[in-house]
Amino acid sequence: MTIPQLTIGTLQAKYPIIQGGMGVGISLSGLASAVAEEGGIGVISAAGIGMLEADFNRSPQQANQRALRSEIRKARQATDGIIGINAMVALTDFDELVKISVEEGADLVIMGAGLPLKTAEIIPPVEKGKRSTHAVPIVSSARAAELIFRYWSEHYDRIPDAVVVEGPLAGGHLGFKPEQLNDPAYSLESLIPQVVSTVKPYARRFGREVPVIAAGGIYTGADMLSFLRLGASGVQMATRFVTTVECDASEAFKNAFIECAEKDLVIIESPVGLPGRAIANRFLEAVSDKIKKPVCCPWKCLKTCDIKISPYCICRALTNAKKGFLDKGFAFAGANAYLNERIVTVKDLFNSLIAEFETAAAGA
Repeated sequence: MTIPQLTIGTLQAKYPIIQGGMGVGISLSGLASAVAEEGGIGVISAAGIGMLEADFNRSPQQANQRALRSEIRKARQATDGIIGINAMVALTDFDELVKISVEEGADLVIMGAGLPLKTAEIIPPVEKGKRSTHAVPIVSSARAAELIFRYWSEHYDRIPDAVVVEGPLAGGHLGFKPEQLNDPAYSLESLIPQVVSTVKPYARRFGREVPVIAAGGIYTGADMLSFLRLGASGVQMATRFVTTVECDASEAFKNAFIECAEKDLVIIESPVGLPGRAIANRFLEAVSDKIKKPVCCPWKCLKTCDIKISPYCICRALTNAKKGFLDKGFAFAGANAYLNERIVTVKDLFNSLIAEFETAAAGA
């Protein structure tokens, strides 16, 4: 089996690899354009993107919008490859960020942390022969996929262009209850065939292919092969792209991945009411010990965050970590982050993934 291309609507990536969106400021134009240039799909994370702007505390939403436009344009200048945006439905300015992504010609918008039921009103249908923005929701169950596809088909006579299925081994916020994280019934291996079966009738009805993308804990080319054989059309990987030269995070952030052990990857309770996977450090230990961090919230970034009872501002903590100030923040990471051993270029990483895939395919 040779490594296949990934087709999403009118888009065709040389390799079936989507680089996962990582906020705050971990995957910006630098990483996204490098991935796109190698034949994958590069993704800029819109979450808290304006926190790196000088006027963020005065006008956070304007800073977010300006920063997103700037990063998309920088990525476009760097590559003719496929560039996507990751936008969390839970963001209070989600609609505005999606509109900007469409205006700036992003090739796709990947939407997680909520059900994007009405986003079809913001993202126009894909048109052949015209550069269009493709709509790609993230789900963590076949039930969520059914809800989105049924709503879009009934209300807008269309369906999403692809769907990402994120399992419980992912980094960051997780769409599972704590007790489900280690339950085999909720493993990505179980979820992929379920979502493929759920989506298939809609794809048949609308006369088109709807690729299902596997995400969460995928680290090697062999992993990629396994999920393609389960029915996925491609994979989304984030953690392995952190330790690349082109990743937009600080060296200290990248080194946290290289230096961590498997035991350091812990499940935390996020201030926004969701479990999350992160690399343990002193900041998180202080939070666990009920030591409240000073909270200064210039904006309500996430709809579910209650700043009155929150022990810390998660967006600020993640921004501090991105800058390398890990004593004032922490790094979200996938379950296989401890496997990262050194910093490599995106080109070298792609070569490794392809070689791993081919070796696994030959062995099978």
